[in-house]
Amino acid sequence: MLGNTFGRLFRVTTCGESYGIGKGSGLAVIIDGVPPGLKLSDEIIQKEMDKRRPGQGKLDSPRKETDQCHIFAGMAQDGVTTGAPVGIIVYNVDTQKIHIDQYRSYKDLIRPGHAEYPFFVKYGKHADWVGAGRASGRETVGRVAGGAVAKYILAKEGIELIAYTTECMGIKAKPMTFEEAKKNYRKNEINCPDSEAAEKMTKRVLEIKDEGDTAGGTVELVIRGVPAGLGEPVFDKLRATLALGIMSIGAITGVEFGDGFKASNMKGSEWNDHPYLKGGKVHFKTNHSGGFLGGITNGEDLVIRMAVKPTPTVSVKQPSVNMPKMKEEILTPITRRDPTLLGRIYAVAEAMAAIAVVDALMMARGYDSVCKVPKEDNPWRQI
Repeated sequence: MLGNTFGRLFRVTTCGESYGIGKGSGLAVIIDGVPPGLKLSDEIIQKEMDKRRPGQGKLDSPRKETDQCHIFAGMAQDGVTTGAPVGIIVYNVDTQKIHIDQYRSYKDLIRPGHAEYPFFVKYGKHADWVGAGRASGRETVGRVAGGAVAKYILAKEGIELIAYTTECMGIKAKPMTFEEAKKNYRKNEINCPDSEAAEKMTKRVLEIKDEGDTAGGTVELVIRGVPAGLGEPVFDKLRATLALGIMSIGAITGVEFGDGFKASNMKGSEWNDHPYLKGGKVHFKTNHSGGFLGGITNGEDLVIRMAVKPTPTVSVKQPSVNMPKMKEEILTPITRRDPTLLGRIYAVAEAMAAIAVVDALMMARGYDSVCKVPKEDNPWRQI
């Protein structure tokens, strides 16, 4: 299996499954390109892990995972990074036999909306049928751990980012500024900064949950403080890299930047963000482009919107195919599921965006420039 690494200079490689075998089963991430001298700790990583941890409320999976992270590599005895790859592992806890048996009961069937069919075709009898294997939403544990390190680096650069729910099942949050969204960040289960809309969204999701079904929605991500000039003009546009990172999240089905698809119904004079001077620097009166020109950052907020599909596991009877028998059957999954992913997926989006931006900074400035050890810590440095 290929494609488990994201990034060029700042690189994350994840491994592990939702229901791995053995006492030490879990999910891990190796992070290359971490600067030396960072005062990282399990507690710093854990703050991000807790954002996506299941079993915390009525709107997410009842699976009870503590998602306790453990840094096992890349740290010196004094609690700072050495510049070596940082390794982080999270052990699976809630993997009771009853849940594995539930998956076993329909392991030969294609679950609608899941990755079973291409996995059958690609891996045959070796396909991991327990909890969807590497296609499981739990795979994102490693991404969030890696993203926590990236966010720590970005904070030192004065760059901050937040993601939040803006729509669910036709219920829309009112438009608000970055400051307003930040003030109301994570104030409710569905992570919608508009409390009135959040209440309506929650009510609707719970109604759908009672029907044995699930709900989709929209998440918006804003990154503030990114300098102009990040990204390259052709294949390595930062906009393209961010799209790749976010679209690699299994539940994301679409992404747009700024006003995105509205551009198809706008005139050029309406779409164009007009520049002006303030304090000797170029700014833009609007941000229809979402902070990009030619796919390269222009110094404005990076605004990304993503479509989140409903969780494919539902309790509604659905047509399926038994692959070994090549026979049509009816499937009614009984496994645990999230009524909606909106209350947890924002943490994964933040992680992937943070990794992409740190990587772009290192590409633009050079790894040693971003990771340069202060002279007081390295009086022998000659470059």
